[in-house]
Formats: sequence, structure tokens, C-alpha cells
Amino acid sequence: MANRGQQQEAMRAAQKTGMDPAIVASAASVALSWYFYFVKGDKLTGLFVGLWPPTFLAFASYFEQTRMSEMVDQATGGSSGGVVQSLERVMQR
Repeated sequence: MANRGQQQEAMRAAQKTGMDPAIVASAASVALSWYFYFVKGDKLTGLFVGLWPPTFLAFASYFEQTRMSEMVDQATGGSSGGVVQSLERVMQR
């Protein structure tokens, strides 16, 4: 349970600073790709590392959509009593 609390705190901190870990990892990957490609002259490794940012961003997008879907499910009738259930109770009275 403490791990979940730590994750939520890290997410809040990332939202406050605007520095999502996926964006940071993507930017670092681009920089590393340029380093390999231009500085080291290793074009194959540079191109390989350059393919990482879209993957990082795709995973981040998937997890964000999953989180939003869970929030919508909770609000519209999750096990903890959502908005729809509350309206049904009010209408029955």
C-alpha cells in the first residue's frame, strides 16, 4: 500500500513540475541517439536508440488512457457507488 502512495506522490510531483518521466526518457533517448550518431559515428546504434522515444510515449499514453478509463468507470458506477447509482437512489425516493 505504501508503494501505491509513493507512486501517487511521484505522479503529483511530476504534474506540478510538468516533467513526465516518459517525456524526460524520450528527450534523453533523442540526445543519446544524436551522441551515438554524430559524435561516436556509430550510425546503427544511433538509429536504434532513436527509435525508443515513440515507444516510451506510446506506453505512457496507454497507461494514461487506462487510468482515465478506470476513473470514468468509478464515476459512472464503480463498486464504491458512482454518480449513476447516486442518481438512481435519489430518483427512487
